[in-house]
Amino acid sequence: MSKPRQIAILLPDTLQSIGLRSLLTDYFSPVEITRFSSFEAFASAEKEVFDFYFILPELFVAHADFFLPIRNKTVCILYRDEAAAANAWPYLPILAPQEVIIGQLRQAMQEENPSGLMESSRELSAREREVLQLIVAGLMNKEIADKLYISLNTVLTHRKNITSKLGIKTVPGLTFYAITNGLISGNEIAL
Repeated sequence: MSKPRQIAILLPDTLQSIGLRSLLTDYFSPVEITRFSSFEAFASAEKEVFDFYFILPELFVAHADFFLPIRNKTVCILYRDEAAAANAWPYLPILAPQEVIIGQLRQAMQEENPSGLMESSRELSAREREVLQLIVAGLMNKEIADKLYISLNTVLTHRKNITSKLGIKTVPGLTFYAITNGLISGNEIAL
């Protein structure tokens, strides 16, 4: 008999946790699952090494120092498919059909290092990475143009290229991408 995988579910939503626990036990046994309703509850629990962590993107952003080193074992629960487009992180599209969710679980739990991680940031030019960092820092297009000594039209072109290459259109999605790919730290995020 194989050793059960140790899984931590860090979700405040009880119903999501129960559903995820059910899928994991039905399709990926043997597993031992521990649920935490918050990162604080997780941090105060006895330190146990888990094989996988299931979290919300907001939790990752708030505790990037903890999750970034174990990103290949951390799976984000998403309502939109933005991270999937960037292949930036193992993810579960919560609004997808069950077959899709199970497929994503299989992929996330079998890969030691997700193939797209860090590679898609190489697709961005150095200037696009600079613009992305400033977007995530909360600067407006005009402020970015002034800071980088480029025209407003050039900033808009860079933004268009960034969203096209990454498949991410929202600032929160871009922020998540930038953190997971090491382009910014949690301290550089605009609140």
